[in-house]
Amino acid sequence: MAPPSSTETSATQTSQVTLQTRQSSQEDGMEAATVKNQTSQYPKPPVFEDKYKEREYLKGRLAAAFRIFGKNGYDEGVAGHITLRDPVDPTTFWVNPFGVAFSQIKASDLIQVSHEGKILDGGPVRLLNAAAFMIHSAIHAARPDVLCAAHSHSIYGRSFCALGRPLDIITQDSCAFYNDHVVYKQFNGVVLSEDEGHNIAKALGNKKAALLQNHGLLTVGTSIEATVFWFVSLEKCCHAQLLADAAAAGRGGATIKIDDADAAFTYKTVGRPGSGYFSAKPLFDVIHEETGGSYLL
Repeated sequence: MAPPSSTETSATQTSQVTLQTRQSSQEDGMEAATVKNQTSQYPKPPVFEDKYKEREYLKGRLAAAFRIFGKNGYDEGVAGHITLRDPVDPTTFWVNPFGVAFSQIKASDLIQVSHEGKILDGGPVRLLNAAAFMIHSAIHAARPDVLCAAHSHSIYGRSFCALGRPLDIITQDSCAFYNDHVVYKQFNGVVLSEDEGHNIAKALGNKKAALLQNHGLLTVGTSIEATVFWFVSLEKCCHAQLLADAAAAGRGGATIKIDDADAAFTYKTVGRPGSGYFSAKPLFDVIHEETGGSYLL
């Protein structure tokens, strides 16, 4: 079974790389890959006229997202959740059923939840993680631009979050989070109250990521793919900083930070929604090949 065609890269021949092409590419957050008289056109999220077909496509992508999280070891018992704003009824969202392993989730397993916490539709296991509802319902309500939100208790993310500090911009990859992440400096136990969910959403503001102190990572995006890539990348950035900080301290020094101008410039290439969407392509393609597309069932 071939992967969804929307992730395939197409190329067209052009007589020259125009300024307009370069500007458009930069605005999408993707470098124009040019090889003398040729411009590669990067894939973008598909556009659907039929919202019900869009729903089915996105549910498949969300199921693949859980498989990616499972493959990367982001599960911790029953903790962790990724949500998708429903394109048919944007006041509802789809989420993983409580207690089903990330690595086993299929599109038909997902459950649809209202902003009041009522399960409207979904698979055979219709258990809702209360923390998932409190956090994600608040984020989806506060951020109309957010299609998808992801949170789990990944090992390096939760380790770094114990420091209660923002990420240092010390690598090219970390530039994707330059001035685009926050630290939520509260921990009041498992998120079981509406107030806590609203506080997290308020702290997140218009950023793509939050480091939840003593808890773990949270990322959001305008596509499922971007949200997943931001999470995977942020987890690796936390890992890299933990290693770099330890190495620097062992030598009696400190890490070298990227200056603001270079970080801001690099962000334009690696930190925008289009970059996140395209960067996730290999992750989704691998899952599709390894599972034979079984997650779509």
